[in-house]
Amino acid sequence: MWYSPRQPGGGGTANGTVVQLWDCNGTGAQNWTVTAARDIVNIGSNKCLDATGNSSANGTRLQIWDCSGGANQKWNAPGGFVVSESQFNSMFPGRNGFYSYSGLVSAMSAYPAFANTGGDTVRRQEAAAFLANVAHETGNLVFIVEQNTANYPHYCDFSQPYGCPAGQAAYYGRGPIQLSWNFNYKAAGDALGIDLLNNPWLVQNDSAVAWKTGLWYWMTGTGAAGQTSHQAMVNGAGFGTTIRAINSIECNGGNPAQVQSRVDSYNRITGILGVPPGGNLYC
Repeated sequence: MWYSPRQPGGGGTANGTVVQLWDCNGTGAQNWTVTAARDIVNIGSNKCLDATGNSSANGTRLQIWDCSGGANQKWNAPGGFVVSESQFNSMFPGRNGFYSYSGLVSAMSAYPAFANTGGDTVRRQEAAAFLANVAHETGNLVFIVEQNTANYPHYCDFSQPYGCPAGQAAYYGRGPIQLSWNFNYKAAGDALGIDLLNNPWLVQNDSAVAWKTGLWYWMTGTGAAGQTSHQAMVNGAGFGTTIRAINSIECNGGNPAQVQSRVDSYNRITGILGVPPGGNLYC
C-alpha cells in the first residue's frame, strides 16, 4: 500500500483532496519528493502534503494543497534532496525536458549517500558540484547524446570478452556525464541492475536511467583523482578534485577554459543554494 491523494473517480489534484492509503500502482499520485524546505510534494499534482486547517490535533486529516510555506506543510522527513524543484528549474531555465527533476530524485534511490552525507553545507556543496559538472558535460542539460557522430564507432573495445552486442557504434556518450565505451555500459549496468550492454539506448530514452548512470560515475568513478567525486566533496578535497575525477585532461593547464567553465557553473549553483563554494576549486 502507498499514500495517494484520492477523490471520487481516481487520483485527485485539487486543493483539499484527501490523502489515503491505496494499492501501489506506480502513478504520479503515489510519487512524492521531499524538498530542501521540508515540504513533501506530490509529483502528480505538484501540491504539498498539508495538515487540514493548520491543526495540530490528533486525528487531523491530511490533504494536498498549494505549497504555501506554512508550518502545517513542514515535515521532519529524512532523505530529502537539498535542491528544490524551483531551484533546479532556476539553475537550468533552458534545459531539455528529458533531464527532469523527478527523474533525478528517482535516480537518487540507487545512491542514497549522494548529497546526503555530512552537514547541510556539505550536502548542498556536493549537489552543486554534481550539477555544475553535468551542466558542463551537457550544455546546461540540453544535450542527451554526444554531438559528434563521427566518434560513435570508436567506443567499442573488442578486446572485452562480451564484445559489443548492440553494435560497434552503439556505445557513444549519453546522459548527464556522457557515459561511453562498451565496458562502461557493462559496468554501469551491472551496478544498477540494468542491461545497458545490450540496450544502451535506455540511457537516452529513460530520464531516471540517465541520471542513475551519472550518479554511478559520481559515486564510484575515480578517474585520475584517486578518489570519487562524492568522496572529494565530503572529505574537503574540493570541487577541483571532481574535475580531475571526471576529465583530468583539462587539469594541470590542459584546458583552463573548460576548467573555468566548470568552476563558474559551480559558483553560480552554490549561490542559488546559498552556500559558500569552499576551497580548492581548480585542478
